[in-house]
Amino acid sequence: MNDGLRLLAVDDELPALHDLARLLRAHPQVSEVCCASAGTDALRLLSGGAFAGLFLDVRMPDIDGLALAGVLRRFATPPSVVFVSAHEEAAVSAFELRALDYLMKPVGRQRVEQAVARIAEAAVGDAGRSLPEAMDDIVPLPRARGGATRLLHRSEILYLQSEGDYVRVVTDGGRFLVRARLGDLEQRWRARGFARVHRGYVANLQRAVEVCPSLDGRACLRLQDGSELPIARRELPGLRRRLGV
Repeated sequence: MNDGLRLLAVDDELPALHDLARLLRAHPQVSEVCCASAGTDALRLLSGGAFAGLFLDVRMPDIDGLALAGVLRRFATPPSVVFVSAHEEAAVSAFELRALDYLMKPVGRQRVEQAVARIAEAAVGDAGRSLPEAMDDIVPLPRARGGATRLLHRSEILYLQSEGDYVRVVTDGGRFLVRARLGDLEQRWRARGFARVHRGYVANLQRAVEVCPSLDGRACLRLQDGSELPIARRELPGLRRRLGV
């Protein structure tokens, strides 16, 4: 089919690359699948022709997938990016690069079909290019079992709690553990209304309902679900300014 999707698959592990390419070529909306086993080869192919979508491994020896996706943001019409990885810790960074999807290895046919469908939607006219912008507020939260990733809107998050090398993400629908640093998420999400309220907590201020002082000079932040987070004394003045209280 001449009007199908032209895709590029990139992975330095050749068996995984061949399996992915086979699944993509079997999809009825796909007309061509090119392959690259290195980031430099991928850049050469991307510079030489237009692709609707890019299936990109995260970990590669020359240029890793996150760095390559960052370069693509400088393209006038970059392809939609779908990350493919055996590791979940890069999911947050991947979606902040406006990836359409994040597939966990080994990749199954159903997840590939879902990703191709998203690429097809994004490729329908120039208006379709607004989809990656909308995905900027989508946060991937990997589940502990089954390798699945739950996609939530950032507004559904109540607060983040430090758990050593992990961060516990507390949402309206449950709790998720992601491999990340609380300080990194605080910096990335500050412009989205999140703020450090305590050494171990970052709160979504859009979900805050009350600052509750106590007799000993301490205070806590009450959220819409009734949760109360401790507020460090050094954080209280800045928090009051941001909340206007």
